[in-house]
Amino acid sequence: MSTPHPRAHASDYHDGDRYAASKRVTLMGAGANLVLTAAQVVIGLVGNSQALVADGMHTLSDLVTDLMVLFALKHGRKAADTEHPYGHARIETAVTMLLGVVLFAVGIGIAARAGINLATAQVFVPPAALALWTAVFTLAAKEAMYRYTMRVAVRHNSNMLRANAWHHRSDAVSSLIVVFGIGGSLLGFGYMDSIAAVVVALMVVKIGAALSWQSAKELVDTGLAPKDVETIRRTILSVSGVKALHMLRTRRLGEQALVDVHVLVDERLSVSEGHQISETVRARLMRDIGQVADALVHIDTEEDIQGPSCAGLPLRDEALKRLEHHFRRIPEAQQIDRATLHYLNGRIEVELLLPLAAVSGSEQARKLTEAFNQAVRDDRQFGQIKIMYF
Repeated sequence: MSTPHPRAHASDYHDGDRYAASKRVTLMGAGANLVLTAAQVVIGLVGNSQALVADGMHTLSDLVTDLMVLFALKHGRKAADTEHPYGHARIETAVTMLLGVVLFAVGIGIAARAGINLATAQVFVPPAALALWTAVFTLAAKEAMYRYTMRVAVRHNSNMLRANAWHHRSDAVSSLIVVFGIGGSLLGFGYMDSIAAVVVALMVVKIGAALSWQSAKELVDTGLAPKDVETIRRTILSVSGVKALHMLRTRRLGEQALVDVHVLVDERLSVSEGHQISETVRARLMRDIGQVADALVHIDTEEDIQGPSCAGLPLRDEALKRLEHHFRRIPEAQQIDRATLHYLNGRIEVELLLPLAAVSGSEQARKLTEAFNQAVRDDRQFGQIKIMYF
């Protein structure tokens, strides 16, 4: 027995407030990056600062990734459909991965240019003072953008916005290094500007690689962290009627998490009670663990990964035909009102419901039970036969 996988939770999760806030902060960042890119590149070229121009290229990459984030925000919030039954949340993951690749590539480019300059330059021309003040202004602006974007990311639990926030922070740190590089050059250490460019590049490469790696793990369905899995395990075991669990699997879908689990319940429960337990497990996971968007809960009546398998046993129609054949010499078998089958320990145990009028007393009831069990004795697919009366 199981419950359906994600239904409308993707659209529920990406609610209007989250989308509006994410769009607003990204648009503000894009506008600021456009202005900063123009200022850094123009003043860096005019003011003879390789580090400031490199930082401007870094800011330009921010502008590109802001546009990527806007695309993901628009399309990632779409609800599930026929072609995407799990929703579109992984658009955010893919964009975050691409963002990391862009950072990595930009960092490699900056490092290469600065390294070549350090290796070949005979004389280092100091940058203009205006370049220093531009770097200071950029530092302040980038730090402000980081704090604002991260605040929105935390409020709405968006890894994509966190990635974009850290992109702003990487720019802020790189701008700080550029400040020191330009300042050192102005004080007579001409090579400091190029060294600052190399340091900035290495930072960008590291951040880009980390973001890409994290997103790649999500795209290949890497499970949640052990502490999160343990929290999920405790939540499941807290549901009344759950005796144990196994085959617990987790994966991420954008900012959401999906859970698959087999739960062990009493072997004699009705189908409807087992279903109720599975629905309760699913609802509690979604209620108590914020990142869990949906859960697939399979009900087991025994530890089927360790005990005998029931896989080869016949289903109800075939099983009843075989029982009818086995019971053909028992007259009371014609009065069977209902047969309940229990698939346990690699065999089928049977409960038969007969009218009380079928027997005249306890001794005849005992002999009738013996007769039914004797009839299936040579059929290894059947276990004990029990009789109940109404």
